This record gives sequence, C-alpha cells and structure tokens, in this order.
Amino acid sequence: MGKTLLDIKRILDSNLGKRLTLKANGGRRKTIERSGVLAETYPSVFIIELDQQENSFERVSYSYADVLTETVELTFLDENTGSIAISGQ
Repeated sequence: MGKTLLDIKRILDSNLGKRLTLKANGGRRKTIERSGVLAETYPSVFIIELDQQENSFERVSYSYADVLTETVELTFLDENTGSIAISGQ
C-alpha cells in the first residue's frame, strides 16, 4: 500500500484508535502475532496498546521503516469493509 514513510504515516494517522493485528519478525525464524489498538503516532514511531489478557506488557512501538521493510505487518480490523492490510510494498 504505502510506498514511502510519509504515505505509511498518513495511513496510520487516518486509522488512529482502530483495532489491529500485528505480525512482527521476532528473529531466528520467529513471528510474533499480537492484537491491540493503534494509540498514537509520532514523527518517527507509532505506538500500539496491546490487549492485556494476551500480553505481559501494555504497549509496543515500531518505526514506519519497520512497516516499509516488512519487518512489521499491520492488519486493521474494520467491521464494515473487512480487514485492511498495511505493508511497505
């Protein structure tokens, strides 16, 4: 979807407060899957508040470059239109 860091930031800004599923590369062939809400966006990073019953910590942050390089894949859960995936390509 987004081709530049600015495009990715704009997409995330328009989805603030929405539920999402996060797939992140955990290294050594591990993939981390978490769900939560997109809480805040800043010039270089964005913050996701995680569901408390599933995770031992409350918040995680990633950079827009993580999305661009496909280290992190975000899927927003939209009740009306289904899910919307965000990746760097």
